Amino acid sequence: MTSDSFRLPERSIVSRLALEVAEAGGRLLIVGGWVRDELAGASSKDFDLEVFGLSRERVSELVEPFGFSGPVGRHFPVWRLTREGVDVAYPRAGADCDLVGSTSALEPAFREASRHRDLTINAIGWDPIARELIDPWNGRTDLEAGLLRAVSEETFAADPLRVLRVARLLSRFDVRADPSLEQLCRRLDLGELASERIARELRRILCESRRPSLAFEFLARVEQIQVFEPLAALSGVVQDPRWHPEGDVYTHTCMVIDRAARIADDERLNDLDREILLFAALCHDLGKPETTTIEPGGRIRSHGHEAASALRARAWLENLGLGESRVRAIEALVANHLAPAQFVDQGAGARAYRRLARKLASGGVTVVELERVARADHLGRSTDDAIAGRFDAGIAFLQAATDAEIRAGARADVVSAASLMERGITPGPELGRLLARCREVQDETGSRNAAAILDRVMRLPSPDGS
Repeated sequence: MTSDSFRLPERSIVSRLALEVAEAGGRLLIVGGWVRDELAGASSKDFDLEVFGLSRERVSELVEPFGFSGPVGRHFPVWRLTREGVDVAYPRAGADCDLVGSTSALEPAFREASRHRDLTINAIGWDPIARELIDPWNGRTDLEAGLLRAVSEETFAADPLRVLRVARLLSRFDVRADPSLEQLCRRLDLGELASERIARELRRILCESRRPSLAFEFLARVEQIQVFEPLAALSGVVQDPRWHPEGDVYTHTCMVIDRAARIADDERLNDLDREILLFAALCHDLGKPETTTIEPGGRIRSHGHEAASALRARAWLENLGLGESRVRAIEALVANHLAPAQFVDQGAGARAYRRLARKLASGGVTVVELERVARADHLGRSTDDAIAGRFDAGIAFLQAATDAEIRAGARADVVSAASLMERGITPGPELGRLLARCREVQDETGSRNAAAILDRVMRLPSPDGS
């Protein structure tokens, strides 16, 4: 794509701000990811802007009427308009450049400012008024060649998070890293990175890539996979070759997340559903290192790994600060990811499906989300079925869930607290216990008759025999 074909959103605040800056005697450039993505034919919602030729005070005056907050940062301030996804930065040499004449007059200042960026493909600027690119580090050539290259070995090490950013871009665009960039990434210490920054990059690796496994392969190659310690622990954990001819748990997990990404693309999942699916795929076997045993005769088993994986997932994702609602959803999917295949294999009845729907409801998910995780798990291996793209159990599972009337989620409670109080039960622990038993009877029988359920529950002895 040429810069002439770049298109800003209609009524974009960026266009209006660029005109204001120009009228004040400055120049506004769009830099970083938006320019890179436009050149790559991809899409980007966020804008990083830099203003040249004006004082910081004048920039503040210009951006304030647009609703920007800030500035944040003493030496190189940034003004933010979060709701629009727009940041305005005051770059190095921001006011110390002569903007008289053509774009070439701006190039020295932009070169100095962009020298502190991470990669050449992120160090390209675009003037939305002149519709011209400024590319002092040949980032466009690297982008066309599918190459990630550091702008400066000296400045790249300023932020170790850039290692994860390299991994993300490598997997998103399916490109390669320059050997010198790999050496830079290998030397950096990621141990002091804040967990929320790690979580943000992990989320983007999973949600923005068609093949997220490429990011983890890169991190393993540069000896930085330990930043995702629960994932690194899967390396070398053996599996039964009958079900997993592809190799160890780490290899399988990488294949599963790639399958999950493909499912998300094929089904056009929204951002939240995609994130939950990809994280569940990533975490589904985290418990195998502690549950895998080799029995006499060489049989390999991982009994109870679903529950162990759910516990591991919760601990890891809580540490990353993923958010309780997301953690609950992922935990529920991981804990039950074997259910689709097992239910079909065992010929489970409607009662089992209704109970499963209740378990999933605790995490705010349904059997539809669970089948996606199970399908990614089944197809993320090198068996004949997986290679052929077949998961017949998933089709049968969803049909049985439909027949049990729980495909959209657990049924609403038929018996209410008010119904029990009408029968003389006062609010308190006994009321809660009876409501739970009514729910159990409802799921067991499939009944929608509140009176019949109440009659049965009131006749049943309590668990303590009273």
